[in-house]
Amino acid sequence: MIESNRRVVITGIGMVTPIGLTVAENWDSLMNCRSGVGPITAFDASEFPVRIAGEVKNFNPTDYIEKKEVKKMDRFIQFAMAATAEAMRHAKLQVDESNTEDIGVIIGSGQGGIISITENTLKANAGDSNRISPFFIPSVIINLASGQVAIKYGLRGLSYGVVSACTTGLHAIADGYFAIQRGDAAAMVVGGSEAALVPASIAGFSNARALSYRNEEPEKASRPFDVNRDGFVQSEGAGILILESLKFAQARNAEIHAEVIGFGMSTDAYHITAPDPQGRGPRICMNKALKNSGIEPDEVDYINAHGTSTPLNDITETKAVKDVFGEHAKRLAISSTKSMTGHLLGATGAIESIYCIKAIENQILPPTINYDTPDPECDLDYVPNQPRESKVDICLSNSFGFGGTNASIVLRRFER
Repeated sequence: MIESNRRVVITGIGMVTPIGLTVAENWDSLMNCRSGVGPITAFDASEFPVRIAGEVKNFNPTDYIEKKEVKKMDRFIQFAMAATAEAMRHAKLQVDESNTEDIGVIIGSGQGGIISITENTLKANAGDSNRISPFFIPSVIINLASGQVAIKYGLRGLSYGVVSACTTGLHAIADGYFAIQRGDAAAMVVGGSEAALVPASIAGFSNARALSYRNEEPEKASRPFDVNRDGFVQSEGAGILILESLKFAQARNAEIHAEVIGFGMSTDAYHITAPDPQGRGPRICMNKALKNSGIEPDEVDYINAHGTSTPLNDITETKAVKDVFGEHAKRLAISSTKSMTGHLLGATGAIESIYCIKAIENQILPPTINYDTPDPECDLDYVPNQPRESKVDICLSNSFGFGGTNASIVLRRFER
């Protein structure tokens, strides 16, 4: 029997990123200020104006997936499966006939199976249609990340994909959170996955003047809030969280790592790619998140910023934070972990939510690296260049995406 209006807690987390194949590896990289950005090896980028990215290194899909199943999954699904395996182990969540109908999956992606689409389009255009795999379509559809997870673990609750550009990961978590709150599920596997390091994607972002051109110093390319920033670094990876109703988690004596207490969502309604220079969308979004969470602005200890390292985004996000938090903005710790991971597009909201959970657990703030020369228009505390011990009870994390879509999540240290 599922009850509505319940507290929602986090019992498991898993991730695959350019700075580590596990949560522990990721946190160690953050604490040691290691960048995951380097030269592109996924394809020959020697003639491209942008030749750097955040690639996942040493990833072997057969460590997580049966060999015969790997060929049925694009790389973004493989990442989702790997991150889910860690999250399920972490949560110690056992699925059986007593709960299978009450556990669902919502995993999103911004570009889905673009690697397989690229490869198979080249085959088809070359007249090699007979070489198109019968698994091509189910390997690229975005909801198949959720579908494959549901099949592997026997999850018969609601299941679908989310697509909202760089806000995808947070929207997936929000949908899972509200599904539990309204009584549609007792537990949810939620998050985002992205594997879009293909020539067309790099060239498209590059030609839109969105990416960093710091090819000779890739580890210094992502530099949010620094006056010399010149664009984001495209990356790949996945982040998965296990959400449960408090009652469901306590009934099975699960370890609880944090509590989700609210969300805010908005739209800029301004431009297809550029942020509203007044920061109205992010301001609306963060205000809604605080209201939905039932907290005051001065209760927030830390913000994991969207902080993409683009000239416009970092200024508008800073403005929005100052508008929302007033005098408290000067005391707030804010950092952008994209300075180390690069921008994981549809996976970023889930990845950065996990970093907030680890900050709460460890009472340490992850830094913004490469913050060498402050921008006069970005004049807040960005936890520059070194992690910092600090009280961290309530975190807010932002994700903003193309099309003007915005989301903010509020996470709190769990109290019984």
